[in-house]
Amino acid sequence: MNLLITRHDKIGDFVVTLPLFKAIKEQYPNTKLTALVSKVNFEFAKSIDFIDDVILFDKNNLKATLEQIKSKKFDASISAYIDTTLGKLLFLSRIKTRVAPATKLAQIFFNKKVKQRRSKVEKTEYAYNLDLGLKLFSNLKLDFQKPLLNISKNNIIETFKKEHNISNLKKIVAFHVGFGGSSNGNLTLIDYIKLAKKASEFKNIQVVFTFGPDDIKLKDEIKHKVDFDAIFYESKTSIIDFCKLLSGFELFISTSTGPMHLAGLVNIKTISFFGDSAFASSRRWATVSEEKNQNNFMLSSLYSKEKYIEIENKLKEILEESICQ
Repeated sequence: MNLLITRHDKIGDFVVTLPLFKAIKEQYPNTKLTALVSKVNFEFAKSIDFIDDVILFDKNNLKATLEQIKSKKFDASISAYIDTTLGKLLFLSRIKTRVAPATKLAQIFFNKKVKQRRSKVEKTEYAYNLDLGLKLFSNLKLDFQKPLLNISKNNIIETFKKEHNISNLKKIVAFHVGFGGSSNGNLTLIDYIKLAKKASEFKNIQVVFTFGPDDIKLKDEIKHKVDFDAIFYESKTSIIDFCKLLSGFELFISTSTGPMHLAGLVNIKTISFFGDSAFASSRRWATVSEEKNQNNFMLSSLYSKEKYIEIENKLKEILEESICQ
């Protein structure tokens, strides 16, 4: 089968669609899988070994996108997220079988619809995406090998340690404070710094603050408030190279945002913060990592001191175990 799978939004949203790609590729290896993705995920998708081809969803040139889709002569498509623009595009492409969730007005452009009621949050987002595959592959097992992204032995972490004068004996605990406006639950900046200081007190632990391209002001603000040994790393590399770096970290601490999902992709330990509503919680937006590596906390905007202490205790527990290994 020549299959197109679409997810044309943010990094984290694309990551939680990758289990669908991988499950199909593992169980139906003769299926040719093409991803239709937004600009932010285009090069990333091209670097993933269980995706055979990638098409850019070019919102500024939909005609060119349509022509590319038509030229591939797909047998079917699966869309994990839909809107009217995408619906029209796939309808005009004349793909015979078009699978999508039965949601929004855009569902009229699809002829194989799955009632999911995602707002009920009965499962994770990636599990909902896996369910869509059953419309084309009735015997599809809704499972996939973890880590979802296999990072081959690389020297990126060794280079990183040399560049920042980090002893090879030290394990890295990373804090990503920024969230690009996509999170509904997070620690305050003061509590992030307090938590990072607690981690820095552990022998053979190196604290690193990571920042995306939109976090420069935040980086400067944190630098002025930190009074302990910490490294401030601004990621200017590709998404796949950031994943390779993450794979060498011991622990990644952040709110529910793209970098959190990338950490889950390489199956490292995480402490993650989510909104306290069902829709924003880890029940829906958990990472694709093994559950044993996930430490998820639901936070209201006015979370208590006791909640912070609970998080700090979990951090200490993880680091104590890590040092003993």
